[in-house]
Amino acid sequence: MAVGSQSARHFDAAARLIPGGVNSPARAWARVGGNPLFIERGVGSKVWDVDGNEYIDYVCSWGALILGHCHPSVLSAAESAMRRGSSFGAPTAIETEAAQLVVDSVPSVEMVRFVNSGTEASMSAIRLARTATGRDVVLKFDGGYHGHDDALLVKAGSGVASFGIADSAGINSRLASDTLVAPYNDFESVKRIFAEHAGKIACVIVEPIAGNMGVVPGNPEWLSTLRELTNADGSLLIFDEVISGFRVGAGGAQALHSIEPDLTCLGKVIGGGYPVGAYGASAALMGHVAPLGDMYQAGTLSGNPVAMAAGVATMREMLADGQYESLGVKTARLAEGVKNAIAQTGSECVVNHVTGMLTLFFTPGQVVDMDTATAADHDRFARFFRAMLESGIYIPPSPFEAWFVSMAHSESDIERTVSAVEHALRLSA
Repeated sequence: MAVGSQSARHFDAAARLIPGGVNSPARAWARVGGNPLFIERGVGSKVWDVDGNEYIDYVCSWGALILGHCHPSVLSAAESAMRRGSSFGAPTAIETEAAQLVVDSVPSVEMVRFVNSGTEASMSAIRLARTATGRDVVLKFDGGYHGHDDALLVKAGSGVASFGIADSAGINSRLASDTLVAPYNDFESVKRIFAEHAGKIACVIVEPIAGNMGVVPGNPEWLSTLRELTNADGSLLIFDEVISGFRVGAGGAQALHSIEPDLTCLGKVIGGGYPVGAYGASAALMGHVAPLGDMYQAGTLSGNPVAMAAGVATMREMLADGQYESLGVKTARLAEGVKNAIAQTGSECVVNHVTGMLTLFFTPGQVVDMDTATAADHDRFARFFRAMLESGIYIPPSPFEAWFVSMAHSESDIERTVSAVEHALRLSA
């Protein structure tokens, strides 16, 4: 089913008022061409566009909807909170309840501050790291996305491990020059950087499971090396678990690998589909944050009671016995089905997956970093995406994004998806 006339009409209207017709660039379908779907509603694993077409949804609000659309517990919690008032600009008890769930679940976190987005979480975590260390330099990894803060919206320079260059117009060049960029999963580059910049690095920020170059898990030994190098240098390690937190497991990737970062960024799942981010650390480190300390960070809608209520309901549902195991089984079944479709069609593809996340790369080799992700055949991905859409399967419109599996996806959804994958592989060849 092609993008219908009503979606096209809505896009034309939006494009006259909103840059590119969208409020976040990934929604513009730049990687696949054409105009985006306009979604009208969602229930469980399905969404319907304004033309009435039904799709099995693997975007899931870019990972936030781990329970699926309109989950009864989340709806009830949000509606109840809304009826008491949408926002007060004052503390509410639900914020403490949400904080307790985070602290009880995430190994490295003793205190947490809620914000409104993953971008706010990462920029605040870096500000805190700079406050605590008295240093300015930040190390990130090529292909890692940590929001659109000036200090982080940089890409790799010409060297294997080099200071970043601005990846967007309007970025202060001095901020970009304080950001080092190295290849993801590369041992030697980070060792060399710490040798060359000893005593100058405030923090390393990393997605322990990358989700913005497609799903690329961090090598556990490499993540341990980051922990060892930062400890030895007196710099701080930040795990950006905005995507992986409360998705791959209750404690995120850090619990899976038994690695405790100094700071953790969270988002998506902890808001249950509402705008939320968070950063947390030890009580001593969080003691630098105002009003306790001298690192200022504030937000009018931070800890919004409706978002907190939806997040608490979502986290409580996922923390019940067997939920993450069930999500892992669903994801593995989908991944195995996609691999079988690849084998049946003789396609040169590889599948990376972890609990709740999956990416199909059109490349014969393993994908372990941004270079191997970008080496994939993105023209074929665009053809594949369109064929999947025609089959009623809505995957992210970019080869650099994860497919998100929710608790609402059924066995029949997965079977239908696998069948569509085989058909789309044949059509896109």
